[in-house]
Amino acid sequence: MLKPKQETGVTPGPVVEAPEEVSEETLESAAAVDRPEAQPGSLGTTVVSLGDATQAGSWLKTPLVANTRPGKVWYNGRWAAVTLIPIEGESGSGSRMSLQAMQLLSLPLTGLTEVEVTAD
Repeated sequence: MLKPKQETGVTPGPVVEAPEEVSEETLESAAAVDRPEAQPGSLGTTVVSLGDATQAGSWLKTPLVANTRPGKVWYNGRWAAVTLIPIEGESGSGSRMSLQAMQLLSLPLTGLTEVEVTAD
């Protein structure tokens, strides 16, 4: 014997279709459009500030690159070898530099400094 349906007081919401799945290929091609792979040489200038001082190494987190790669940061004729790490943002937005790299270039730790970035 079937039992009568009980009222729950909850009104059903609209039916929502699941979004189409996005393939890895689509994501990779979209990333390539946003920021093409940088060739060796100058990537441009960026304003740097101190990044996470607890993260060891000589690195620069910057929107100037799409993939992690080796590079150099130049300031007043001096340079420091760094690992360039991509972050989101427009190419003109700021970058974050490791404590070690800032010390190698004698940059002020509490200031904002414009530097030249090159890819190896």
